Amino acid sequence: MARARDPEPGLFDASPQAAPLTVGQLARTLKARLAELGNVRVEGELSRLTWASSGHLYFTLKDESAALSCAIWKGALATALAVEPAEGLRVVVTARVDFYAPRGSLTLIVERLEPLGLGALLVELEKLKAELRAKGWFDRKRPLPALPRCVGVVTSRDGAAWQDFQQTLRKRWPDYPVRLCHTPVQGPGSAASIARAIARLAASGVDVIALVRGGGSLEDLWAFNERVVAEAIWNSPVPVVSGVGHETDISLADLVADLRAHTPTDAAQSVIPSRAEYEERIERAFAYLSEAIHDRLLRSGHALELAARRRLALALTARLERTASGIARLHARLQARDPRARLAPLEQQLLRARGRVREAAGRLLDARATRVALAARGLEATSPLAVLGRGYSVTLLRDPLGERALRDASGVEPGAELVTLLANGRLHSRVAARATEGQAS
Repeated sequence: MARARDPEPGLFDASPQAAPLTVGQLARTLKARLAELGNVRVEGELSRLTWASSGHLYFTLKDESAALSCAIWKGALATALAVEPAEGLRVVVTARVDFYAPRGSLTLIVERLEPLGLGALLVELEKLKAELRAKGWFDRKRPLPALPRCVGVVTSRDGAAWQDFQQTLRKRWPDYPVRLCHTPVQGPGSAASIARAIARLAASGVDVIALVRGGGSLEDLWAFNERVVAEAIWNSPVPVVSGVGHETDISLADLVADLRAHTPTDAAQSVIPSRAEYEERIERAFAYLSEAIHDRLLRSGHALELAARRRLALALTARLERTASGIARLHARLQARDPRARLAPLEQQLLRARGRVREAAGRLLDARATRVALAARGLEATSPLAVLGRGYSVTLLRDPLGERALRDASGVEPGAELVTLLANGRLHSRVAARATEGQAS
């Protein structure tokens, strides 16, 4: 059967007498008419984002009255996305309208996806983040002072953040020096005011600055994403702690700050020391110091005692050495004056003298012996004993006075005891009578 020719666009005939169109004819006609639209720009909200395994991105673009299916092919993703797609993000898409006849579906084939309103600001913010990250502004993290002389606070005095900060201050150290620099934290001109407040506090002599603000929408917190605030934080000569919004809110100020606190309360805890902790540390330090002093005194006492002992030992040793040296000198002097030392040469002299005396005595004795021998020979020649040996005798008269030789008989009375000496022995006799002269007795 011959196929009916597709009608010319704009030539639809809906009269009862006209031949009806086939589904394919109408689908092709619709596709052709939609192609005539060319690229269109459509504003809406992203929803039902789906990343297919093939690499294509599918999503729905909707507003309060309608929804359209959209697709970005894998090959176009690199140039199509001006912002990271996210649920609820309001965007403007540049697309061509495509009618897929087999399913009878209409799809926007997106060639460009751009943020709308705040979304555009987010794009600019990402560019600013990339610029500051390349400069190294996100890498500087200065240490916070442990015990700052004064803490500066940049916030609105009417906001909840200041109330939370004061409550934390009362808990940690009620009378700690804090200097508030009031500034609007949202609305037109708030970013420049915040930057000026940071500069004024930095020049006022504070040691650390806390930049705090309570939670809010992205629009409410946008002042903390401004370049002027980031520059003020970067140029601050003292560390800056950022406590803006809630934990999930990350602003440009958080990235440039030296410390990002999750909340204003967390920021207050970061910059306000705990008095109780310091008192406890002081008590521990005092106890440690007391113990250390006591231990040092004990060790010093032991060392002093040991030093005294050593000094006494050294003094005694020196005294003993001096005494020993004196004794040695005295001993040397005594040895020099020792009688034995003086007697030694005398003994030698004595020995030599004794030898000489012995020799002289020997010579003298020899001479005397010679003389005695000569005298003995003379005595022997004249000795009565020698006469007795020739037959003579000697008569001795014994009386109380002893024995005496008799030369005559006149003095001898009868009865007197006589001793006659012979050459060999003695004879004892008694006088019987005395004879007259010329008579024998």
